[in-house]
Amino acid sequence: MDNSHWVVEGKLQEDAQHNEGRRTSLPQDAFNRRHSISSSTTGRRDSLSKNFEKANIAMVAPDRTHLEMTDDEISSGQSIDNISPSWFVWLVALTASIAGALFGYDTGIISAVLVYLGNDLDGRPTSSGEKEAITSLCSAGAFIGAIIAGLTADKFGRKIAIYVGCVLFVVGAVLQAAAYSIAQMCVGRLIIGFGVGSAAMVVPLYIAEIAPTKVRGKLIGLNNMSITGGQVISYGIGAAFAHVPNGWRYMIGLGAVPAILLGCLLPFCPESPRQLVYHGKIAEAERVIGKIYAGATEDQVRQKVALIAAACEETKELNDSSRWQKIKMLHTNPAYFRALVCACGLMVISQMSGFNTLMYYSSTLFALVGFKNPVAVGLVVAGTNFIMTWINMMTVDSVGRRRILISTAWGMCAGLLAVAVAFSFIPIDRHTLELTDPKVSSAAIVVLVFIIWFVVFYGVSVGNTAWMSTDFFPMEVRAMGTMWLTCSCWGSNIIVSSTFLSMMKGMTPSGAFGFYAAICGLGWVLIILFYPEVSGLTLEEIGEVFKHGFGVKYARELRKERKDEIAERMRTMEKPIPGGH
Repeated sequence: MDNSHWVVEGKLQEDAQHNEGRRTSLPQDAFNRRHSISSSTTGRRDSLSKNFEKANIAMVAPDRTHLEMTDDEISSGQSIDNISPSWFVWLVALTASIAGALFGYDTGIISAVLVYLGNDLDGRPTSSGEKEAITSLCSAGAFIGAIIAGLTADKFGRKIAIYVGCVLFVVGAVLQAAAYSIAQMCVGRLIIGFGVGSAAMVVPLYIAEIAPTKVRGKLIGLNNMSITGGQVISYGIGAAFAHVPNGWRYMIGLGAVPAILLGCLLPFCPESPRQLVYHGKIAEAERVIGKIYAGATEDQVRQKVALIAAACEETKELNDSSRWQKIKMLHTNPAYFRALVCACGLMVISQMSGFNTLMYYSSTLFALVGFKNPVAVGLVVAGTNFIMTWINMMTVDSVGRRRILISTAWGMCAGLLAVAVAFSFIPIDRHTLELTDPKVSSAAIVVLVFIIWFVVFYGVSVGNTAWMSTDFFPMEVRAMGTMWLTCSCWGSNIIVSSTFLSMMKGMTPSGAFGFYAAICGLGWVLIILFYPEVSGLTLEEIGEVFKHGFGVKYARELRKERKDEIAERMRTMEKPIPGGH
């Protein structure tokens, strides 16, 4: 690099004095305009304003721009966030989302595997308790994997955790496919769970940090869509190998292929720009931002980097601390704790809603009510979830997360109540969970219809949106917050996967699904009361929301001001230029 092209603090200050009265610092001005909604934010705004000054001086910047733009450029409203994101960011998000597809595949394929294990493990049929253990150990491994990834993501970066996940996916798949005992199968599921937890924690975090504001929901949704796509593929593979000798081994072993592909593609993906800035790699961060916003000028790129640098400066001032101190901050800082409760609460609702009983046990469940090809029926459920996740991804940024949740989450409760009622008309032996009448009754059809109903509302609401909450956390605690978010997912998952068959026996199927319906109904009420709308806000602005209670009203006002500001800019730009033609 040609050092003569760059200047430091003295030169920046000298040029700033020379241009005084003629030019305006865009990052400072942009920040103040975005955070003028309430006088109660003045203290934080002043603090970050100082950090913008420090970041602008401390950053290495090209001599001719100095992170400044003219008043005419500012008034034109040409913010980098108004530029359409490039194909590059979509490709990067799609590549990272392969880990999401692995997550979906490895959690979905077990549904078919449990049906076709036969006597292949330990030379005897696998009991209900052993099936629960095999299923829940993946969730337990994911819980641990999420913690490890969360503790290392800040220090080593986001990509390293994804690389480690690839290795774990391959090792776990090989161990399971070669298993001839319950113990080896359980070890393989535990190891693959480590990979699932790592991917589930890091990928949404990574995508949120590379995503432009206007498509952040879509890009995170792309990962969620990959999860459901992986589940669809798992059911398709399960149906394809259902009648192949030792077919379940192929089902599991094929999970290693996408992991190898992801490992080969990751070198072409950049590190998160916020991570690069945080570790002082300013020039590299500028290159990444330039690729994300392909049509941006150098001034706009440096403006964006300055905004990120200011947030990083504040992060370093607030938090030159250990991992334990970061975890403590999440629980002692009121704003951080409210963000944690809101994010983890929605995740618990999504996992305790009962959906994962369908992912893990749908083949068992549909065999229970009399369907002859339960894996194929399960494919219908997974396909429905995939389609609804796509609908959520395409609408979440324009409609808003909160509005989608409030208008759809009630449907999950209604669907599960109908399933609970229908199960009361199906003759099932509670001790063996087998039909006493092998015919597919009309009640069984009702169960299938309303399970699909439930999946429709689940996929378009909490199933996708819960994973977007990683942007609730400020940068200083984002990795730790995302770790807890992922742990709340897998902690709930462990409960569901290890108790469902026992609940079916102890509470009857009607009681089990009635229990999940109650959780969905309570969750809908809590969403109405406590979940703020953050669609369209920058990561730095979202940090302000939870300083005002749970921020439902504050976020509404902030988004309204943002819309009014954009409308005013558009009106200004439409005015004819005096003397123009």
